[in-house]
Amino acid sequence: MKILLVHNRYRSTAPSGENRVVDQEHEALAALGHEVRLFERQSDEIEEWPAWKKATLPARVVWNPASKKDLAATLREFRPDVVHVHNTFPVLSPSVLYACRDAGVPIVITLHNYKLLCASGDFLRDGKVCHDCAGGSPVPAVQHSCYRGSRLATATTVLNTRSHRRTWQNLVSAYLFVSDSQRKLLAGMDFDEDRSFVRYNYVPYDGPLAGADKLRQVTYVGRLDAAKGAPLLMKGWDAYREVAGDDALRLVIAGGGPMLEEVTAWAADRPSVELRGLMSKPDVFKLIGESRAVVLPSEWEETFGLVVVEAMAVGVPLLATRHGSFPELITDGVDGALFDPGRPAELAKLLLDVDAAPDRYDELGRNARSTYESKHDPQRNLGQLVDVYRFAIANPRR
Repeated sequence: MKILLVHNRYRSTAPSGENRVVDQEHEALAALGHEVRLFERQSDEIEEWPAWKKATLPARVVWNPASKKDLAATLREFRPDVVHVHNTFPVLSPSVLYACRDAGVPIVITLHNYKLLCASGDFLRDGKVCHDCAGGSPVPAVQHSCYRGSRLATATTVLNTRSHRRTWQNLVSAYLFVSDSQRKLLAGMDFDEDRSFVRYNYVPYDGPLAGADKLRQVTYVGRLDAAKGAPLLMKGWDAYREVAGDDALRLVIAGGGPMLEEVTAWAADRPSVELRGLMSKPDVFKLIGESRAVVLPSEWEETFGLVVVEAMAVGVPLLATRHGSFPELITDGVDGALFDPGRPAELAKLLLDVDAAPDRYDELGRNARSTYESKHDPQRNLGQLVDVYRFAIANPRR
């Protein structure tokens, strides 16, 4: 079939799992013989806009006529069977959905975050889980300036979602949630259950598996910010080292983000911590394979967590917070270990266990690989996606 992927890329300074998912699915669908094209805009381009154009961004977030016009031209020329929308914020805007409606092309949307109900997209405020807007009212978000600490920016964001609520409900032929926990947290959108599907993100891997000769280390891979749990990671590591002493595990951190400077300063005083910065995907897989466990200290309720499945693919267990999609993806004591968010002492206790019982964590890693093969098989995952495309084509919304 002919498939058009629509995506507003996130800023290059904040590496995005969503960007990676779009690219991987694009490549995989093309390899299956489908004709695939990508219609995208870059958030980075905003920095190059003249001042007058930047001033129009709040209005463009709600409705960007240029995006609608450009997509309409692409639809006329490419004539896809289905359009798969991933992200429309901030440059594309929901106007692209109307371009698809006018062209009579069914829309499938993957919901990667909580943006349709939460201005910040993560149901997190002041470092703690917050569901004040989950019922559909955006008032708390504006009161607390939840998006970038600005009431104006927050108001623009919630105006975008609220004014297009019926658009998301009525113009989309199929909704793809990346976990069941995400689907439940977005229940306030009142999407048609018959058009709603849970499909985990596509995570291909055909490289080497972790062996028995792992280094005496654990690894964190991801964005360095409060939502991903960088403060919890640092506090938990300090609590662990205070008990374990110098002859203990090492921590390797791969990633970047808004807390990079703070994490760098913290690591500079700790010989047990190594910062690798941003790494290529092959190097990340190699790093994971050398580690006894991968730590996922997220304070927000992750909708999926690509690193979970990437570690499972290599055969390495996870130490993850017990909320969001993690309890759905990880079975505590079988292919990983879960701890309560916001509890550095619990993370420290798990790290002590990893160091004391390497054979048991090797077994958890082997189980993690089995979980990958049974729940995240790439070909089966792509088959699910194609089935949803066929459903959308057979049940278009007008």
